[in-house]
Amino acid sequence: RTSSMREALFVKQNTEKWKSYEALKTNNPDDLAQRFIEITNDLAYAKTFYPKSGTTAYLNGLAATLHQAIYKNKKEDKGRFFKYWKYELPILFYTYRKQILYSFIFFVLAMAIGVLSAKYDDRFVRLIMGDAYVNMTNENIAKGDPFGVYKDKSQFWMFFRIAANNIWVSFVMYVSGVAFSIGPVFYLLRNGIMLGAFEYYFFSKGLGLQSILVIWIHGTLEILSIIVVGGAGLVLGHGLLFPKTYTRMQAFKNGAKDATKIAIGIVPILLLAAFIEGYVTRYTNMPIWLSISILSISLFFMVWYVVIYPAQLVKRSQRSQRSQGSQQSLSSQLNAQ
Repeated sequence: RTSSMREALFVKQNTEKWKSYEALKTNNPDDLAQRFIEITNDLAYAKTFYPKSGTTAYLNGLAATLHQAIYKNKKEDKGRFFKYWKYELPILFYTYRKQILYSFIFFVLAMAIGVLSAKYDDRFVRLIMGDAYVNMTNENIAKGDPFGVYKDKSQFWMFFRIAANNIWVSFVMYVSGVAFSIGPVFYLLRNGIMLGAFEYYFFSKGLGLQSILVIWIHGTLEILSIIVVGGAGLVLGHGLLFPKTYTRMQAFKNGAKDATKIAIGIVPILLLAAFIEGYVTRYTNMPIWLSISILSISLFFMVWYVVIYPAQLVKRSQRSQRSQGSQQSLSSQLNAQ
């Protein structure tokens, strides 16, 4: 009964706004995008508290209508590329923030396992990184160029090879989510353990700080992107594990659609990371201030775009809702008088 009363209040507070949105009396792309944000926020709320309600079905239909209106003609299709990264992708980051957080936790725990394993077992680094890589790096250290591996090939070839590898790894990690999210967890653990052992190896050689200044100028974007893709893989499996009020197939389709958008949205960042690794990382003797600047900008961008900006979008939408609700309440009081 309390739930019904709360739903009735929710509907009463938002009915006028929903009806005005349903009329679609605007062709302004930014206005349509803002309406889409607000409706998807209302839909998320309704799905949480009234999953079987007609209100939820209505909002789902309205969200679909607004989505079609945003991308209805060719001119707007050109702007879709921009709106996708400005609105749609950040909202997905916020919607599935728990899965991305779990992905981050799995990866960090795996890194800790890699560090501890390398510390207490001298053979572990060779087991993980391979004898050829360790021997080559030892030779580079002896020559006074520990990160010479980044200088071996042409810049374009390195960029192309690294970009192809990173995108493939991300694709496999994402698609493996179909196995009830087991695949992404496996790949997150594997990559995290490898990175932990890799970093411990350089720290054990007294090259820890230098490895951060050199490797992480591209690694920040690369690793954090892989963590986000791991979250997309968890989203893919989430519908199969927790279909809630949907059929398992419908829940899977919904999760697959959103997970695909997240995985595709990360590709440009992976390409940028590959570009930095191929064209910039090879300058291992660059000034410290430049290395720190690149690393800091990369870290700030990822935290801002994946965490801060999505939260700001949602809060802006909520403030707009409260403002409209207050105006509707005042209008009702004036009409009553």
